[in-house]
Amino acid sequence: MKTPGLTTQIVVGLVLGIALGAVWPSAGVAVKPLADAFLRLIKMIIAPLIFSTLVVGIAGAGDLKSLGRIGLKAMIYFEVATTIALVIGLELANVFKPGAGLGIPLAGDTSAVAAFAKNQQTAWDMFLHLFPTSVVDAMARGDILQVVVFSLFFGVALSAMGTHGKPVVSVLDSLAHVMFKVTSYVMMFAPIGVFAAIAATVGGRGVTILVSLGKLIALMYIGLALFVLIVVFGVSKLIGVSFLKFARTIREPFLIAFTTASSEAALPKAMEVMERFGVPERIVAFVIPLGYSFNLDGATLYLSLTSVFVAQLAGVDMSVGQQIVMMLTLMLASKGVAGIPRGSLVVLAATLSQLNLPLEGAAILLGIDQIMDMGRTAINVTGNCIAAAVVARWEGVKV
Repeated sequence: MKTPGLTTQIVVGLVLGIALGAVWPSAGVAVKPLADAFLRLIKMIIAPLIFSTLVVGIAGAGDLKSLGRIGLKAMIYFEVATTIALVIGLELANVFKPGAGLGIPLAGDTSAVAAFAKNQQTAWDMFLHLFPTSVVDAMARGDILQVVVFSLFFGVALSAMGTHGKPVVSVLDSLAHVMFKVTSYVMMFAPIGVFAAIAATVGGRGVTILVSLGKLIALMYIGLALFVLIVVFGVSKLIGVSFLKFARTIREPFLIAFTTASSEAALPKAMEVMERFGVPERIVAFVIPLGYSFNLDGATLYLSLTSVFVAQLAGVDMSVGQQIVMMLTLMLASKGVAGIPRGSLVVLAATLSQLNLPLEGAAILLGIDQIMDMGRTAINVTGNCIAAAVVARWEGVKV
């Protein structure tokens, strides 16, 4: 009898997890350590995988001008995509007004949100955070952006050494292949991790959490669907890539991101499947980790939607000018939150404070954040995968 594919196993794990959490909540919460173990396994392989693939890609390219060109093209695409995501969120909030007349009082304990607000970063903080004081520490903390920066320096240095650097490149190339094999082993536990993660979420929060602020949740998922239709589908047509083939290619990292609400959990698999899709290793190894910090499409859509939602709850009518300022603030602030737990809430709290909107609105969102985090994380991963394909086609590679 043929063993079901990994995607089928993940879907089965998802359904069984929802059922367990709904029927037996305490058991759903009790299996959460299985999800935590899976996420730890994922985090275990991310740093060596990114380091080895990115260094080999840079050193193997030989042309540093080409690397700079790829980086510039990636950043241009990132800004266009995140701007569209922000506009979609703003339009949905202004047209459907999910916070107007909801009748939820803005009062209560805001200590959790205040803690988030304290974590906001200044522009200089974001700049300094790029550079690790120790690459070992950056790898231990799973700080992907710092690992990328060190890998850039290391790869450029190896490329400059010419033949003297080839033995190191060969070793790292072997390491990259080993890490992809390790990734395939870790992915065997994905259905169990997904089952435990969703069971704990439903068991701990309850199914009713989907109803309490249903209009906002529904609007966000409609917005994410619109983003996929407008950007992902539109871009795939523009670059001559089959959308259905692309969707089938990324279904596993998409499901992992959705069920675990963790971009880190999906990152190794996303890199692996995009290489199979035909995107060169040097582009995958550079664009996808970079997008982890600079191309958070799902998160930016969520932020624009919920910021206006809180203003509507507070009875504040934001002008077009105020919303444009808010959009620019979100576009910049969201770049520095990769790796911060509930990073989108950090940015939301900081933005609300800057616009003199009540933090109580963000406190309300804490209760449903896990449900919304699942969708925005899945779209973050989707956006980074299509970005890799866009840059590859922009570089003249047929995918």
